[in-house]
Amino acid sequence: MPIGKKFGAMQRNGIGPLLISHRYKYRFKLFFYPMRTVFLSLFLTALVLLTLSISNDSGKRMPAVTLKNMQGNTVNSSEISNDGNPVVILFWSSWCKICKSELNTIAEEYDTWQEEAGVKIIAVSVDDQKTANSVESVVNAAGWEYEIWMDTNSELKRAMGVSHTPHWFVLDGNLEITYSHNNFVPGDEELLYEKILEVSSK
Repeated sequence: MPIGKKFGAMQRNGIGPLLISHRYKYRFKLFFYPMRTVFLSLFLTALVLLTLSISNDSGKRMPAVTLKNMQGNTVNSSEISNDGNPVVILFWSSWCKICKSELNTIAEEYDTWQEEAGVKIIAVSVDDQKTANSVESVVNAAGWEYEIWMDTNSELKRAMGVSHTPHWFVLDGNLEITYSHNNFVPGDEELLYEKILEVSSK
């Protein structure tokens, strides 16, 4: 039978579309399965890197960076004094809504945390020269009682490997980093307090 007639017969019997369908399915498998492997590998790599970034913070000492507090006084980040009690370093900015939400949430519990764990929270603003002037008004309007540092050149931010805010670090009485956490969703304040209690000597 000529090829044209043979193919026509195959189409009438529904075989032609079936062959085309199988052909596309085969091509799809050739494309999809290798890509699936690639995506899975990328996901696992990202997960490992995230785990390492969290665990690698543990045991590091607070880096020594000189900067100013909100009152304009010079401070050294490696010379924090809190009588051997925990310290929290929390990076934020005046234009970051999530940062302010986290700081407001923690502020509601801060007195209790200080009583029970003796913790000191230092809120490090990463506002640059353009927005640094708004920091004091934001702090005063919110009524926060945190110690406020000004990292206008992002020196401490870079030294501690912070990519975006909010980002907090828990330090033990020896100023060694025991835990770090990035971003904020309601309930994260409970995780923070749990990590504070783990290193509290009270």
